[in-house]
Amino acid sequence: MDNRQALGSWLSGPRAAAEEMGVDFGYRGERLGLPEHGPGSVAPLGRRFGALFTDWALCMLIAYGLLSGGNWQASGNWALGVLFVLSLLTVGTVGFTPGKRLFGLRVVAENGGRIGPGRVLVRTALLCLAVPALVWDRDGRGLHDRLARAVQVRI
Repeated sequence: MDNRQALGSWLSGPRAAAEEMGVDFGYRGERLGLPEHGPGSVAPLGRRFGALFTDWALCMLIAYGLLSGGNWQASGNWALGVLFVLSLLTVGTVGFTPGKRLFGLRVVAENGGRIGPGRVLVRTALLCLAVPALVWDRDGRGLHDRLARAVQVRI
């Protein structure tokens, strides 16, 4: 074995090494019955980060202008509360936040329907904790989506 090949497999991670041995993982969302591409497929990571960044910027502006009294440092704490309320209300009613709508995403239940208020509350609370959102499964869903039995899909 060439040293470059061994180093490349180590850097690529366990999934790449398993795929080289013939393991077929399928595409993201296949286990959920979602299409591989197009509307209804699992949302790509870049779009999800873009939507979250957009929502966070909107929440920072709202917090700075309305809640923190013009104190930029205090607006970060208020923005987290605004993000919680924004996500709870918008995902719970229409299935997306302003950032998700801008990037063409929607939050749906694993079976394709709307997620209920209890699951929206769980998902939003875990999203605001940040750490559960950074732990993903092989379908690309964060722990907050898994526990709420939700998935972010393309519109």
